[in-house]
Amino acid sequence: MKLKIASLSLLLSFSTLAHTEDGQPAVAATQMIPRAGHKIAFHIRQGSLPVIVLDAGGGLDSSYWNTLVPELAKRTGCKIITYDRAGFGSSDEVPGPWSVQSATDDLANGLEKLGATHNLILVSHSLAGEIATYLARRHPQWISGVVLVDANVPEVFTDSFIDRMIAIYAPIIAATKAAPPSQAGRQLLALSQSFRGTSQAFHRVTWPAAVPTIVIVAAQTPFEVAADAQWWRDAHQQFVNGANNRKLVVADRSSHDVAHDRPDVIIQAVAELVASSKSQQSVPQH
Repeated sequence: MKLKIASLSLLLSFSTLAHTEDGQPAVAATQMIPRAGHKIAFHIRQGSLPVIVLDAGGGLDSSYWNTLVPELAKRTGCKIITYDRAGFGSSDEVPGPWSVQSATDDLANGLEKLGATHNLILVSHSLAGEIATYLARRHPQWISGVVLVDANVPEVFTDSFIDRMIAIYAPIIAATKAAPPSQAGRQLLALSQSFRGTSQAFHRVTWPAAVPTIVIVAAQTPFEVAADAQWWRDAHQQFVNGANNRKLVVADRSSHDVAHDRPDVIIQAVAELVASSKSQQSVPQH
């Protein structure tokens, strides 16, 4: 069974992280925000409302977005926040199996400390779709809209799909255990330890109907096996069919790495939600 490297982002992937064309960070300031004995790095580029929060996929830190942020800022003029999940970038590692609830707590806590709990637009790639789901369920009033970028949605994770993913990852996990310890390896093993339980629980949750969502699906799915690729597409269509404020966009000529293959698709989706948010904010309240 063949699996594209990009699909590891569903659990954890490691790739060359992006930088701006001049090699400089695409952020204006960094704040280390503590929670539960560890610190999470949040990077803030100032601008107007709404606030755009970018969350990279598995195995990636905030620098994944570095080539996108300047263009997104130019197009929208909005404040942009990126961050490093625990164990990546400048953030502290957290021992034990990966917890999506803890990861959601880290993001929610950081946004609260930054005063960014109103008029947010989340942009979540791959694994980060799970964090977006739980954050949107907890705090729908914070969020004006979400862009899911070839992201995990609850409909994907049936028991049969979970079994297939575990079988695919088994040799990768075994090789990681046999290799010399590394930060990347520790994160992969942490995610693998909780994968089944986390995925089964995620499959049972529902996206809040009040939160508008644009779902971007890459034309080249993370999977080479035809049945897996079709299920990925079908599950995202099921998600979109769940409410009339959801929209499906196919990123033509793109792999799972949409931010680098077709950044224009993400920027257009965000700009659409920004315009909608500004329009709603301008309506007089009675």
